[in-house]
Amino acid sequence: MAKRRKGGRTKAKETNWQERVIQIRRVSKVVKGGKKLSFRAIVVVGNENGQVGVGVGKAGDVIGAVRKGVADGKKQLIDVALTKSNSITHLVNGTSGGAKVIVRPAAPGTGVIAGGAVRTVLELAGVKNILAKQLGSNNPLNNARAVVNALEALRTLAEVAQERGVPLEHLYT
Repeated sequence: MAKRRKGGRTKAKETNWQERVIQIRRVSKVVKGGKKLSFRAIVVVGNENGQVGVGVGKAGDVIGAVRKGVADGKKQLIDVALTKSNSITHLVNGTSGGAKVIVRPAAPGTGVIAGGAVRTVLELAGVKNILAKQLGSNNPLNNARAVVNALEALRTLAEVAQERGVPLEHLYT
């Protein structure tokens, strides 16, 4: 099962984080003097080793919005349990708003078969062999959050055995 990470990372470990911008959108707010323009950036942060987060930032300029999105993404990090073949343990569904995502493990050599924001999140999580399908909305933010929701729902065999209160060997028989 994916667990949220807490702070406390050192500067040396922060160098391996990768950031990818999914979307930059110009948004406006109506104020007394007219319209105030700002930018919204959706950013995915991951280390390609089982940790990924999705963040949103708004600012008056694009660089500031991306910086805020990266900071937000690092606060939202989850741990993803990967198999030896860099896939996931079992089929899982995730939802967020109107978006639904189906994520399915694949054989080694398959690659990442997914589109849009789903592909970006899975690649930065370190998944190499997976099949994914977006259903419903094609809003990039909701799809990215739906994938994170699905990855959070993953459970390993050891976790299932512990929940059931049986030894791990009994699950194989």
